[in-house]
Formats: sequence, C-alpha cells, structure tokens
Amino acid sequence: MLMSAARSGLVIVDLQERLQPAINGGDEITKQAGILLDGAAALDIPALVTEQYPRGLGPTIPEIKQKCGNSTEIFSKLTFSAGKNADVTKHVDNWRKSGRNQAIICGTETHVCVLQTVADLMAQGSDVYLVTDACGSRTAANRDAAISRMAAMGATCVTTEMVIFEWLEVAGTDEFKALSKLIK
Repeated sequence: MLMSAARSGLVIVDLQERLQPAINGGDEITKQAGILLDGAAALDIPALVTEQYPRGLGPTIPEIKQKCGNSTEIFSKLTFSAGKNADVTKHVDNWRKSGRNQAIICGTETHVCVLQTVADLMAQGSDVYLVTDACGSRTAANRDAAISRMAAMGATCVTTEMVIFEWLEVAGTDEFKALSKLIK
C-alpha cells in the first residue's frame, strides 16, 4: 500500500545530542529526518519527536529541533519503545481516530528504540513504514539486523524519497516544487 499524506503521521525517535555523534552515518540520518519533517510541515502532516532519557542523552539535536514547528510535540520517555509511553500512544491513537493509521518512523537506535516502537505501534493498529535511510545505530550490523527483523514483522521499508513522492502524489504543484528541491 502506498503512503498517503492524509493518512500519515511522522514519528522521529531519539535523535539526541549525546547519542547522535556515536551513530554510524549520523549526519545523513539527520539530513533525511530533516527532509521528512520539512515535508510533513509543508503538507500538514502531524509529527512527533521522542527523547530517550534526555537527562542522560541530552535533548533533540538542534538540526531537528529547529524544524519542529509549534504543532510538533517532543515527548520525553524512559521506555525504549515510544509505543509504551502513555503520551505518545495517546497522540498516535488520536491520529488513528482521525484516519491517520500510517505511522512513518525513523530515528535511532534502530535495533533498540526504533525496533521496539515499530513492534508496539503495529500491535496497536498502525500501518508502519520504516524510513531506512533515516534510521541508524552505532554499528551497521545492528542497524541492518533490525531492519531485516522489522520487515519480517510486517513493517514496510521505505526511503525518504519514497515517502516524499508518495505524500505528494502529483508533480507540478507548489508543494512539489518546494519539496523536490529538498531531495536534489
């Protein structure tokens, strides 16, 4: 099934100051997550960001935080899975009640917090799309194993460009002109 702007919500997991420098390919993951946030903002797609134990891992990295508009909420969590955080699940439940059953997910670490979030959101009724080029771990082996496992669990693996173009649906619009510049 294709992703739809009208049915999507974006979940960015734990792109934090003290963790991100240790992530393999962290700069590229930050770039792709930023493109997803820009796309969501341009198309009025709700987004949320999580922070795993911010006292220890620091806040969301500035490159992502500055792209979070007033409608993007940042949730602190101690559970590895955002799907076990009451505030996040309430937010995602509200998305589903309004017809937004597609959870577009990216972040770090792929084999811990992202994987557990994907499993829980799927169990709670979301169709999960894992944005693989916007996911990372400290090692490529952990990232790759987690992506394989989530695909086997039923998550649909996609890339940032796939998300943006499926959200857009057509070329020639003002939104297309603005967002296509982000991925050149």
